[in-house]
Order: sequence, then structure tokens, then C-alpha cells
Amino acid sequence: MTRLCHQQDLAEGQARGFDPAGTGQDQLLLVRHAGHLHAWRNACPHVDGAPLAWRRDAYLSADRRHIVCYAHGARFDPATGHCVAGAALGSALTAVAIEIKNDGEVHLAHPTPQETTP
Repeated sequence: MTRLCHQQDLAEGQARGFDPAGTGQDQLLLVRHAGHLHAWRNACPHVDGAPLAWRRDAYLSADRRHIVCYAHGARFDPATGHCVAGAALGSALTAVAIEIKNDGEVHLAHPTPQETTP
């Protein structure tokens, strides 16, 4: 199982990207919103595969209320992933399943392709 971080590593209103497959680009992001951790694929649904951040871990709007695609200006609700404004209106981010262990460690709920290769 792939460990991402400890749940205390993300404060309220903070987001952070992760590259569990080691590709050199973050494939997913975690955001703490309203006390809960949410994980999303780092790809704008407006142009599939386009990363959301303009620099490392810059996923949130200045007021920290929305996840923002800086290439297209789309804004997404951090709890639901639904686009609330911009070019991707009517679509949503792709959720990534995570598991928070009893000790607070955050893991991907499904193994990365490297973990399933014999």
C-alpha cells in the first residue's frame, strides 16, 4: 500500500500534490477542507490530463475556498470536486480513494501499478 503522508501534515485550507508512481509530475492532490481530507486526480476535466497547479502545491484559490485550474480558470468545490465556475462548469474532478489508518497515516486505497507488478 502506498503511503502519502500523515493526516496532520495538511492543515485546514491546505493542499499538497503527490507522485506515488514516481513519474516526475504529481498525479494526485490532497486537500483538507472542513476538517476532512479529500483526494483528487491532478487533471482538469476541461482538458483531460492538464495539471491543475501552476507551481508545486499551488492548487487552491487565494481565499482557499476552491481548487483552481490555473490554465483554464475553472474552480472546483474541494469537498465534492464539482466545478462551480469556469471552463469546466458541469464537470467534476476525479476522486482518488484514500485510506486513513488508525495511526493517522494516509495511504492510497488501491495499489499503484508498480506495487502490483510481480
